[in-house]
Amino acid sequence: MRVYIDMAADLFHAGHIRALTKAKALGDYLVVGIHSDHVIASYKRQPIIPEQFRYELVRHINLVDEVIEDAPITITKAFLEKHKIDIVAAGDDHDAEQVKQMYKIPLELGIMRFFSYTKEISTSQIIEKIKERTI
Repeated sequence: MRVYIDMAADLFHAGHIRALTKAKALGDYLVVGIHSDHVIASYKRQPIIPEQFRYELVRHINLVDEVIEDAPITITKAFLEKHKIDIVAAGDDHDAEQVKQMYKIPLELGIMRFFSYTKEISTSQIIEKIKERTI
């Protein structure tokens, strides 16, 4: 089973590893879509680490079998078919509107799986800690 998860993977940390581990447990081949700087800036903030370095980093993680660069924010049926995705995995930290925008098709197809998000660490929390220490 080919499992797909997408992420920013900015300031890579243990929460990212936990997400990849949970996704990998759903199948035997893990495909990771990494969003481009432009895509991330459209829904979050400008990433700290440029996309080419984030692609390279994730490509070298032994849990990951394949990386899709410039992954789309909205998963379409054509995308799933092109990449032969059997299951789509994501953390349960998305609000209802984000889920509707990003994962509508996998939900309709019954291939969407949510796992518990690691709340103890996030890129946003790391950025805030850095800001606090530099003030």
